[in-house]
Order: sequence, then C-alpha cells, then structure tokens
Amino acid sequence: MAERPDTRRRIREAAGTLFRRNGYPGTGLKAIAAASDAPFGSIYHFFPGGKQQLAEETIRTSGPEYMRMVLALLDGADDPVEAVEHAFDVAAVRLAATGYADACPIATIALEVASTNEVLRAATAEVFDEWIAAGTDWFARRVPDRERARGLAYSMIMILEGAFVLARAARDPEPVHAAGRSMAELTRRALGRPDGP
Repeated sequence: MAERPDTRRRIREAAGTLFRRNGYPGTGLKAIAAASDAPFGSIYHFFPGGKQQLAEETIRTSGPEYMRMVLALLDGADDPVEAVEHAFDVAAVRLAATGYADACPIATIALEVASTNEVLRAATAEVFDEWIAAGTDWFARRVPDRERARGLAYSMIMILEGAFVLARAARDPEPVHAAGRSMAELTRRALGRPDGP
C-alpha cells in the first residue's frame, strides 16, 4: 500500500505537538503514529533514524515556523512598543486557548536534552540562534545601535520563555501579559522615549 503524500507531514506535525506538550522522553512513537493517523511503520519509512531523527526535523521545521509567526505579529503594528506588547498579548491568548498546552515549540525539548542528547541540543541551539538573529534584525530596523537591538532580541526570547513557564504552571495568562509590558518598557527605553504608556 502506497503512503499518502501528506503522511510525512502529518507525522512531523503530530510529533511536534506531542513533544511540545509531553516532552521528548514522554512521547513515544506509538503515540505519534496514533496522533498522526499513520501506520507505525511509516515513522521508520520516513524517519529511518527513529525518534531522534523525527525530533531533530521537528525542531528544525517548527522553530523557523514559530519565528515567522512571531515576526508577523510584531509587524502587525507600526509602533515597535505597541508591536511588542501586542505580540505578547496574542501569545497569552493563544496559550490560554490551548489549555496551557502549546507554548514554545522547542523549549521543552531544549530543557530536557541539553545535557543528554548532543544532536538535539545542537538543533535547539541553532534554532535559538536563528531566532536571535531574526529578532536582532527586527529591532535593528527601529533601534540605531545593533548591539542594543541584539540585547532586545535576547531579552524578548528569554522573557517570553520564562513567562510561558510561569503561565503554564499557574494556568494563568497574566505572566505573559506582564512579560509583554516589561518587554514594551525595554523597547521604549531603547528608543529613548520617556517612561509611561
């Protein structure tokens, strides 16, 4: 029986969701097959390296997709301070709408494998580097000092990731809203604007 042309994509997308929600050790290949509505053997057909290959491809695919989504949110407002706060507010709403299950697509894996799986650690590090570079470019179009723009990109990622952890633990979107206000204030200061809304 021939594989359906979208089977590979469905497997990867199901894996991405399960890795994000349950972590790398907590996600089995049988669960991925069931969630993707694909025969178990299809996983090894498309990903002969098994779970690790599937996780690495998921990281390298979902990471850039997530950054494109974030940049689209940031580009949704002309004013950079408003854009930053808006992006965090949308992230808070989306996180709550998923029952606090879907946050960053790679953070869970990154935390779990940093000391145990060099292939996946390297993949998450490369995706984070791409996020920092893209964030730096976005801020650099608004802040004249590129080093300051890079600092803002780091801050945005660190603040958002920390906010996701707090929000998921508390099952409350307020940490993400608060993070957005903090990031907006950092952006305002980088632009040399006076304090305040």
